[in-house]
Amino acid sequence: MSRAVVFAYHNVGVRCLSVLLAHGVDVALVVTHRDNPAENIWFDSVAELAALHGIPTITPDNPNTPEVVNQIRALQPDFFFSFYYREMLGRELLAIPKRGALNMHGSLLPKYRGRVPVNWAIIRGETETGSTLHYMTEKPDNGDIVAQQAVPILPDDTALQVFQKVTVAAEMALNACLPDLLVGRAQAVKQDLSKGAYFGGRKAADGVIDWSQSAQEIHNLVRAVAPPYPGATTQMMGLPMRILQTLVTQCTAAGEKPAFYVKEDKAYAICGQGVLRVVQFELDGRVMSAAEFSARFGTQRFEFNC
Repeated sequence: MSRAVVFAYHNVGVRCLSVLLAHGVDVALVVTHRDNPAENIWFDSVAELAALHGIPTITPDNPNTPEVVNQIRALQPDFFFSFYYREMLGRELLAIPKRGALNMHGSLLPKYRGRVPVNWAIIRGETETGSTLHYMTEKPDNGDIVAQQAVPILPDDTALQVFQKVTVAAEMALNACLPDLLVGRAQAVKQDLSKGAYFGGRKAADGVIDWSQSAQEIHNLVRAVAPPYPGATTQMMGLPMRILQTLVTQCTAAGEKPAFYVKEDKAYAICGQGVLRVVQFELDGRVMSAAEFSARFGTQRFEFNC
């Protein structure tokens, strides 16, 4: 029986840990994160799954400290698996597993290496993404690929919807290759790093809408940061506004300044090029329908303040 130490968090961590257990892997230790009370915890708990199966769990702020490294080394694992664990594993840790350390990444590597790959893929208008199991090195997301599973990104998919697909893709990729991996038959393919790039993390301020962009570009941003993420933001009438769901229309508004208006109880936003239908929005922290907006403010056009 192969022994593993698993570094995991989030839904991908839960589903991929479940795959290891289903295949009889001896998970000697789970390393995960304490939930941050300042974060919107909308995902499942790796710690709860580990507790259900009686697996010891630790939550170090830094897994690379001598104490943690020595604790893990004493377990003599065959494999490390990292499933959406947020900290980098250093050289000393990566040298421990006898048969290698593997990570599940939420893109089709070598594309979208680095942080929040699902959100970036949507922002950049991709029509496909997926999950990749690859060997870990000191440089993130650049090791040889063991398995990949692609999923489509449909034109109106939100980041949550795509992330749910990517979670299933991760489960499928791991489940398909694990039998061969455990007996030493899995084939790894070197990445062509020239076919992708690194992307950094995102913060709430990155969701501010640039209304000079096209309707399609703004639509991509809206769906990439829609709840449970912080949402795309703007200001109108001096009030904060969140745009939560949009649809690209065939309407045109050449030469008109970006603005918001309601017509026949439907809300629209004129963009730098093209017009969006605004399906869901908040104004000054309040969810408001198009009919409620027009009853309160009328049907004239309101320019955005940013």
